[in-house]
Amino acid sequence: MNENVIIVDADFVDKVAFDLTVNFERMLERQIPRADMARWAECLALDGGLRAGEHQTTMILVHDHNVEEMKNFHPGHYVEELDGQAFKSSIGEFVFCPTSGETFVSKDDLFLDTLRTVMEQKEVERIMVVPDDRLYNNVREILRKADDETKRVTVFAMQPMPGGPFQQEILGYSLMAALGIRGEEIEGIKN
Repeated sequence: MNENVIIVDADFVDKVAFDLTVNFERMLERQIPRADMARWAECLALDGGLRAGEHQTTMILVHDHNVEEMKNFHPGHYVEELDGQAFKSSIGEFVFCPTSGETFVSKDDLFLDTLRTVMEQKEVERIMVVPDDRLYNNVREILRKADDETKRVTVFAMQPMPGGPFQQEILGYSLMAALGIRGEEIEGIKN
């Protein structure tokens, strides 16, 4: 297990990326490309406190076993484009690890079990969690019960949520960056 782990409910994030795309295409009156997966991983890591260096980060993409790809991301196909693939940037190496709950375990249970397992790993120093909004309370309870005070945990949501023993960041900012939506474009809308 790497020192940094990002755990993502990939189906939820894909839906949020779709919603952002539809809304911003209408507001900006231009086509929004699919989200750049590498750019998004970097933005999450930066928002989670990672800085330049030779860090190792695993990005676990938990998805429903019937879903083959994130349709609003590039690359997005779990088996053909993401499984075991990696890239390097100024903040280190990122490795993608898609996983699905086969028919005998639900995606939600797999997501929560993955979080519990990662929390127990001594070598993991930083955890970034992107849960479906429905699972937020479950995630908060797992993090409250964790006995490791040394880990830095950041939970991403679309809006501020009731707190816990972790940092919070707004998911939309990293997704907007990955979708190529610039701040000055949004400023132009307000005027």
